Amino acid sequence: MRTTNTLRRSALALLTTAALALTPAALADSGHHGPKGPAWRGAWAASPQSAAAPLGPNWSQQGFDNHTVRQVVRVTAAGTRARIELTNRYGTGPLRITGATVARTAGGGAVEPGSVRTLRFGHRPSVTIPAGETLHSDAVNLPVEAFESLTVTLYLADPTGPATFHSFASATSYRARGDHRADLSGTAFQETSTSWYFLSGVEVTGGRDTARRDGVVTFGDSITDGVGSTADTDHRYPDELAERLAASGRPRAVLNHGIGGNEVVNDTTWAGEKALSRFRKDVLTEPGVRTVVILEGINDIGGSGPSFPGGPTPEVSAEKLIAGHRTLIREAHAKGLKVVGATLTPIKGSFYDTPVNEAKREAVNHWIRTSGAYDAVVDFDRAVADPSDPDRILRAYDSGDGLHPNDAGYTAMAEALDLDAL
Repeated sequence: MRTTNTLRRSALALLTTAALALTPAALADSGHHGPKGPAWRGAWAASPQSAAAPLGPNWSQQGFDNHTVRQVVRVTAAGTRARIELTNRYGTGPLRITGATVARTAGGGAVEPGSVRTLRFGHRPSVTIPAGETLHSDAVNLPVEAFESLTVTLYLADPTGPATFHSFASATSYRARGDHRADLSGTAFQETSTSWYFLSGVEVTGGRDTARRDGVVTFGDSITDGVGSTADTDHRYPDELAERLAASGRPRAVLNHGIGGNEVVNDTTWAGEKALSRFRKDVLTEPGVRTVVILEGINDIGGSGPSFPGGPTPEVSAEKLIAGHRTLIREAHAKGLKVVGATLTPIKGSFYDTPVNEAKREAVNHWIRTSGAYDAVVDFDRAVADPSDPDRILRAYDSGDGLHPNDAGYTAMAEALDLDAL
């Protein structure tokens, strides 16, 4: 990765606070940086999507009714207190959370004895989240360490309707009939899914790093999301980056805001709102962040073809895609964030492989490398390419589809980042 010659921004944009019409529970502990409240830092994140199942069954379209859902996430920041973020962003009606707990993970659907904490919302054990809204739980005293796995359990007694979710979790979630929010064992949880539901964030506060504002958001599509990595092993490139930062003695939270199939300039029915819309909601609202790494555009290039799940999206020129990147850069700079641009990885041999698509990819990559628009550049393209055939991903890094890296490929991507430039 190399730092470009763009002028350093010497002043942060003034932050403004919008008055949102939320429930009383949401208002009870919703501020990230209140003048007298705790300084919250993002420790884990997943971008919300509307209910869909283009690549196989999940629980999002039918939703839940008298179900307990148990979800495992690995945090990348430590703290003495924690809270969770729940979202009904794409719900068709109010979402009632009958009750919820958070605990340390014991493996599978089990949790560690003595670690279970009941979550409250405005000091109440249950909460209703209006359609389109997101809220935080009250804080709980649960010391957590970076790279520790937490289990969030939601009891949903009433029909939820279609569920706001995150499709490609690369992690196992568990479901049981009835109320099992306080169970220590995973015996009752006989159903599994590889998506996350309603859960969009974990934040921490306390400890020696409370005042640090140095988190990193990785923003993009399936290659940021970790498609092709081994499930339940946390080998996505953002995971590997967080581990590398910690090993270097410079630990920083790394938050993953990738969505498989996502595009910069086109909305899709199954892969989230376009980046130009969701960037403000997913990235610019994260607390404690200093840097964002943007790797996105390959689905804009390939999505107009017949192989794109959910049907083709409108064709996007290299010029329009570059204009989209420039908009994301401007918005990040307006919030005082440093922006790292990542080159698009190889597509030769994949279902996106056409001469037209390759020409677009090369044009966008040339702009990312040479324009100076980004504060820094990481060349993921060259990091995973076959040296003897640079338009193709190296076989040792290929998950098998010619597009998505495997665990070794994601490690190579994390190693390509210059930690001093983040």
